[in-house]
Amino acid sequence: MNHKDLPVINPSNFLKGSCTLVGAGPGDPELLTLKAVKAIQAATVLLVDDLVNEDILQHASPSARVVYVGKRGGCKSTPQAFIEKLMIKAVFEGENVVRLKGGDPFIFGRGGEEVEHLREAGIELVVVNGITSGLAAITSLGAPLTHREHAHGVVFVTGHAKQGDQGTDWRQLAATARDAKLTLVIYMGVSGAETIQKELLTGLPADTPVAIIENASLPQQRQALTRLDCLSLTLQETGLKSPSILIVGNVIQACAEIFKTETSRSTLPLHANM
Repeated sequence: MNHKDLPVINPSNFLKGSCTLVGAGPGDPELLTLKAVKAIQAATVLLVDDLVNEDILQHASPSARVVYVGKRGGCKSTPQAFIEKLMIKAVFEGENVVRLKGGDPFIFGRGGEEVEHLREAGIELVVVNGITSGLAAITSLGAPLTHREHAHGVVFVTGHAKQGDQGTDWRQLAATARDAKLTLVIYMGVSGAETIQKELLTGLPADTPVAIIENASLPQQRQALTRLDCLSLTLQETGLKSPSILIVGNVIQACAEIFKTETSRSTLPLHANM
């Protein structure tokens, strides 16, 4: 079925249910919020993204209908327009719809687009925040995103631009991060890492610490600690791939001693080059 097969909806002919956008967090099911659990338990229909941990669905009612609408960079994905039409259709059929997204719905989860389209259809949503993978990734290494000595702020940025969009001005961002002491948290940046490295080096020192964290918060998490000028090489040597978070900034320096002294821990790196 594609989105053209869905019928045109006349809201006056339907009962109205509800819709909740729920952040499923970075992967570890124990990081799910209590509010998220309650929403999942009450759902009659769940539209589930690809990166949501299957264990989280144990909270769903046995009678709930689960629809997988996978969206993962570099893979075949369910069209966004089709997902939105499914949501609207289910709400007007009187269902309690939960749109279950990895991380947080409003941080690179396209939750803002879904809110806009559902409001246009006369549907008001509830949004339940989840822990975003960028925060979980750095926390798993025992480092902060901000620090009074090293980082006065943090920028969450995507490394994957919308088709036809010019994308992030990495040179400008590098200069801003250097001058304002900012940590850069880059989502979906693995495929463009070579370009990102080259452009960031126009404004940041070559020895700027970088952490690469794959599958943050999950048992299969892998990571590497490196320098900005070695980012692409480190990805090649370690085989780290999506879904990974790239974190750039001096707060990563706080991880250095952990990497050197606790090498027996499974959550510590495959590779360290600093």
